Amino acid sequence: MASPGGFHRSVTLQALSIFSSLAVFVAEVQGGDVCAQFSCGHLQNISYPFCRRGDPLNCCVGAYELGCSSSKATIYINSGTYYVTGINYTDSSFWVVDASLDVNSSCSLPYLGYGEESCLTDSQGFCDLTTNSDNWACFVNCSRAVTHNSQYMPIACLNAKNSHFYVLVANYRGCIVEDLEPFCGYLAMRPFGSYTTRLQQNASYADIMQFIRRGFSVQFPEMHADPGWPSVYEAINICLNNSTSYYKQQISGANILNWTRTFFWGETHFLKCIAENTDSMIFIAVVKAIISAIDIPKFLIVLCRFLLAPLSVLIFLAQKYWKTRITIDAVEKFLRMQQMLGPMRYAYTDITAITGHFRDKLGQGGYGSVYKGVLLPGDVHVAVKMLAGNSNCNAEDFISEVSTIGRIHHVNVVRLVGFCSEEMKRGLVYEYMPRGSLDKYIFSDEKCFSLDKLNEIALGIASGINYLHEGCDMQILHFDIKQHNILLDSNFTPKVADFGLAKLCPRGDNFVPLSALRGTVGYIAPEMISRGFGVISSKSDVYSFGMLLLEMAGGRRNADPDAPNSSQAYYPSWVYDRLTEQEAGEISIVDDMHELEKKLCIIGLWCIQMKSHDRPTMSEVIEMLEGGANSLQMPSRPFFCDEGHIHTDDTYHLSSELTEISEEDD
Repeated sequence: MASPGGFHRSVTLQALSIFSSLAVFVAEVQGGDVCAQFSCGHLQNISYPFCRRGDPLNCCVGAYELGCSSSKATIYINSGTYYVTGINYTDSSFWVVDASLDVNSSCSLPYLGYGEESCLTDSQGFCDLTTNSDNWACFVNCSRAVTHNSQYMPIACLNAKNSHFYVLVANYRGCIVEDLEPFCGYLAMRPFGSYTTRLQQNASYADIMQFIRRGFSVQFPEMHADPGWPSVYEAINICLNNSTSYYKQQISGANILNWTRTFFWGETHFLKCIAENTDSMIFIAVVKAIISAIDIPKFLIVLCRFLLAPLSVLIFLAQKYWKTRITIDAVEKFLRMQQMLGPMRYAYTDITAITGHFRDKLGQGGYGSVYKGVLLPGDVHVAVKMLAGNSNCNAEDFISEVSTIGRIHHVNVVRLVGFCSEEMKRGLVYEYMPRGSLDKYIFSDEKCFSLDKLNEIALGIASGINYLHEGCDMQILHFDIKQHNILLDSNFTPKVADFGLAKLCPRGDNFVPLSALRGTVGYIAPEMISRGFGVISSKSDVYSFGMLLLEMAGGRRNADPDAPNSSQAYYPSWVYDRLTEQEAGEISIVDDMHELEKKLCIIGLWCIQMKSHDRPTMSEVIEMLEGGANSLQMPSRPFFCDEGHIHTDDTYHLSSELTEISEEDD
């Protein structure tokens, strides 16, 4: 149990906190400098109790917020809007004119009834509106004429059959129903003028309306306070001294009940003292707020102290539960991701939703168009290739091929996420490669990759192709290795894409016919054109990789009809001659060919040997890429690289021959 000294220190801190907070409040209310004067319309040097929208709450009272325009200041009080035409801080009044009154009409009535004869007090103890006038104009409608009462001043311009309008002038009590003739009823009533306004005995309706159009005086809102009450500072000092004595008296004994009551509810004694020494409702409300700010945290601290042990156990169990839950959620998320990344069959409506109705088109190729999409949940970005319709394609063969490709898992092979096959609507869903294809980097005017990075990318491509050849249950031949089909992820890791598509439409034979081959001119192996160069095998992909490797090393296309020298039009022939003649300075911008560049060129020349059995396998290519250039020997001259240099016309002749072969097979 805490000692009396501890309680005394707590009491002192509480008293200081309350006094400091109250002192700040009083300084804000009475300091004057906090609330700066302002202008509104034609009025200048406006201050408390008026304010504008957004001013501090202590700078105005209740509904005394002014609306300001270039020429007028308006105030909204109760249900009426008024123009403020003047403010007199000497007698605490301001002058208002009803904004809804038609000042141009010579015969009109106020629009609404009024009840300003009573003081409307808000929750803070202020009168929102107290008229500073003893004159009220009461407008009545009578079913017949009033002839015996001179107080009823007729409004002749409004009279009609069985309707007689009058205006009466009442005192500060306002218009009282009991004072009316039994056949008359109230229409509206308005204050006018101020307490100094006096009407002539023979005043008419026109005179009264003239006064109403000028408006009436309103008294500032003020506290209902007795001058005999102590000031706010005096009340604070009295109650602080009183409360300190009360605290000391309660904790001086050994009664635990008194200690508990004093600790938890001692501040109510200070609040009761404040209520007895001031009638300021704002001040009392502030004291209540400060005491609540002290009592609530104090109660929570004590509550936690007595419940610390079970609370600690609860926190420990909750933490253990959440750790287990997080682990389970992580496993579930991993399993969902694995299921998502497996080959999944999608309906065409799902493909439409994934691609956002095919909104973001990434490109278009020989097999169809590619669109960007998003898989939910997880926000997994994918690339969706919608294949062009082909009536010769068999749906079962398509699904069988997709399931084979879907089992491929390699870091250098683009993963197939899913597929779609509904009648002639067929598509493939691949993981999305944000860096795009390799061609926009190796053929760029600026050197995007260092030779080390090029060697790393070449090694990754070779690893992916080798996995297709040797790492799967069945051998997969790509048949279309080129720079467009090598995609790069966000870390520039190469991934082989668009593989196996040549087998999407098989004719059921044991070999691949020439008409089914869809390679690209310049990358097609010779045996793909004529079986005299050998059988179609994995070495066909090696040839395409060699052509790609030479383009990566040289930073240019292998066949370039715009080359400055005809001898340079076909790059493989030219680089072979330079390597054999040791004229490396003509290959790149640098004077001497770099060792890595020389290695890539030699490996590329080995891969493009005309006879398939003279080419290395992809596993042997990987070993050469991982080794040095000095251990490599120059291969034999490729078939098309005869004793002379092949010319551009020869290259185009070759392309036309390939086209003719394809047409004949069809």
